[in-house]
Amino acid sequence: MILQAHLHSLCLLMLYLATGYGQEGKFSGPLKPMTFSIYEGQEPSQIIFQFKANPPAVTFELTGETDNIFKIEREGLLYYTKALDRETRSTHNLQVAALDANGAIVEGPVPITIEVKDVNDNRPTFLQSKYEGSVRQNSRPGKPFLYVNATDLDDPATPNGQLSYQIVIQLPMINNVMYFQINNKTGGISLTREGSQELNPAKNPSYNLVISVKDMGGQSENSFSDTTSVDIIVTENIWKAPEPVEMVENSTDPHPIKITQVRWNDPGAQYSLVDKEKLPRFPFSIDQEGDIYVTQPLDREEKDAYVFYAVAKDEYGKPLSYPLEIHVKVQDINDNPPTCPSPVTVFEVQENERLGNSIGTLTAHDSDEENTANSLLNYRIVEQTPKLPMDGLFLIQTYAGMLQLAKQSLKKQDTPQYNLTIEVSDKDFKTLCFVQINVIDINDQIPIFEKSDYGNLTLAEDTNVGSTILTIQATDADEPFTGSSKILYHVIKGDSEGRLGVDTDPHTNTGYVIIKKPLDFETAAISNIVFKAENPEPLVFGVTYNASSFAKFTLFVTDVNEAPEFSQYVFQAKVSEDVAIGTKVGNVTAKDPEGLDISYSLRGDTRGWLKIDHVTGEIFSVAPLDREAGSPYRVQVVATEVGGSSLSSVSQFHLILTDVNDNPPRLAKDYMDLYFCHPLSAPGSLIFEATDDDQHLFRGPHFTFSIASESLQNDWQVSKINGTHARLSTRHTDFEEKEYVVSIRINDGGRPPLESTVSLTVTFCSCGEDGCFRPAGHQPGIPTVGMAVGILLTTLLVIGIILAVVFIRMKTDKGKDNVESAQASEVKPLRS
Repeated sequence: MILQAHLHSLCLLMLYLATGYGQEGKFSGPLKPMTFSIYEGQEPSQIIFQFKANPPAVTFELTGETDNIFKIEREGLLYYTKALDRETRSTHNLQVAALDANGAIVEGPVPITIEVKDVNDNRPTFLQSKYEGSVRQNSRPGKPFLYVNATDLDDPATPNGQLSYQIVIQLPMINNVMYFQINNKTGGISLTREGSQELNPAKNPSYNLVISVKDMGGQSENSFSDTTSVDIIVTENIWKAPEPVEMVENSTDPHPIKITQVRWNDPGAQYSLVDKEKLPRFPFSIDQEGDIYVTQPLDREEKDAYVFYAVAKDEYGKPLSYPLEIHVKVQDINDNPPTCPSPVTVFEVQENERLGNSIGTLTAHDSDEENTANSLLNYRIVEQTPKLPMDGLFLIQTYAGMLQLAKQSLKKQDTPQYNLTIEVSDKDFKTLCFVQINVIDINDQIPIFEKSDYGNLTLAEDTNVGSTILTIQATDADEPFTGSSKILYHVIKGDSEGRLGVDTDPHTNTGYVIIKKPLDFETAAISNIVFKAENPEPLVFGVTYNASSFAKFTLFVTDVNEAPEFSQYVFQAKVSEDVAIGTKVGNVTAKDPEGLDISYSLRGDTRGWLKIDHVTGEIFSVAPLDREAGSPYRVQVVATEVGGSSLSSVSQFHLILTDVNDNPPRLAKDYMDLYFCHPLSAPGSLIFEATDDDQHLFRGPHFTFSIASESLQNDWQVSKINGTHARLSTRHTDFEEKEYVVSIRINDGGRPPLESTVSLTVTFCSCGEDGCFRPAGHQPGIPTVGMAVGILLTTLLVIGIILAVVFIRMKTDKGKDNVESAQASEVKPLRS
């Protein structure tokens, strides 16, 4: 046995050395607390670590939860002798101590922890091979009604023990639609949205599900799995809207009164009512049993029906299902008497009304429910005043309330007014209503003119519109101030243009003939006007209008000289601005009402572009036209009658000039301050803009740009930015500090294309904080220092010459004065 132990130790040592465990620090080291992780199921006789101890230690001792698996050799080799099982023990707590030759502990013991790491060596298993449950139809989708559970002995903190649930089979499967779903983590089974809507115990009272569970989170092909069967019974949904409720109004029973109830499928629901009409008074409540109450008496005349909703929520306030609609109808009782339409109802009846004809209908109102006995009304005449010529002249239909003549036609001369008292009743109440019947005169008299011919009337054609030109009069023998006696006058002949009208005085029936439209001698010099007088009320049968209701007069319109009239107020023409001189550009037309000839002339032709043929009205160009100078070009045309009073009238002539490409491109502004800072560190660029005076419609100008001189193309280049802007750039940096004039060719691309050459002056100068500046000696027009000295010396020389000439001149003049003085002294006599 001792020899065998030595041999085993020797083998372990050789294995230890062969595998490199002898390397200091990685797989061996001093005795100290340590933790090792080992996968379960590995081959036995695996070396874990070699502990080393200092003298006098000569051997090691292992204690703790060894389970007769972990060993340590005298040399300090820690190893295990058979495969570990995490499900048996997941952690082994050991202690290692170093012993001397006498077996006494000289170091330690120190804790050594062995953690057994999990491998997927256990399959999940359901707690039950079969589950049973029930669900109500229309249950809320996603709310679990049953849970299935499985366990796995592997470490739940690793994928090995993480389970995933799945529905594999649903029987029956209708239209390939899943009615059930499962939470893959919790195993909770609930309805899908389709299941919530379509489950019906009358069609399919039960379903069977096959559910699988997989470890590794169901994400690995090497997952272990298990299945179970679930039988589900579908029960009827009791969360249903109750039948409509009918409540008698004005109930005197103690309130609240239970009127209906709702129930959720499971106990514990929290109930509430929702009033979507937002009534100021909501007379209903619900308790937590689902019983619904009316809290106060209802009045059908205030509101005859109520619609509100019952809601069931879970303990978290989340709705368990859709709200239920509750209908309450308020039943009527006969608690309202009939009411009259007004304090006195007035009807009119013509004195020749036939027996049985309707005079009018008395319509009383009852606020109780329509088409019930409570609102069925009866009408009865209880009194007629006066009873002349007899009582009972009228009758009323019992249920319709229509009044009729009962015995004879009425005479206004006998009694112009009757008053009736009518009783209106329902089955419990009676009300008296009052009716006044006015007997009105019938229209049996026609209007009669006081004279049939109003003679002749002469008016100038320029008589003002609105003028009263004639007064006419007719009379009517019917009752005054009624539709039977009111008279309306109409012109029925001789005025087809509607130039005349007649206004009637409502008090006197006098007619005033007025001018509604201007008179016209040229079209209607003489008019034979015929009037008709009639009533707005129709005549009674057998009576017709005759010659007495007609009258006439003759209207003579005298001529007034009128100015010519243009056919339109504004004449307009359009031509191209480059039309040849002498081209006809338009024409105007006018007519003289009296038929006189017309002479045309122009007024306001400030540019002298046009002339007009004074006979025909044709307008011609007499000078070059220019759209840019003014378009449209507006002038006045004067039409003057030839002869007569030479009256004239004026119209407008607008000449619209269409554009031609006749303006070359140019710079949009003066570019006086273009410069680059000298010396250039890199090629630079400047932006400039071009324009022209031609018309550009939607697309705008499209200029092209190029350097005009070949000699400049080595130093400069120009590139187009858009239709109006370009960039002038230097090709290099080797420029002198001076001004450069760059010629640029611009083409407008028109029809025909026009081109121009413009110049840009670009200065290369030194730059400071305030921009570009140049030394005075280099400024154009200012002399250099040498030049200034030369100019100064020249100026001094000129001044010296001028002074010398003056001095010599003065000397010469002085010599002449001396000679003259000497000569004078010789001839002058001496005085004593």
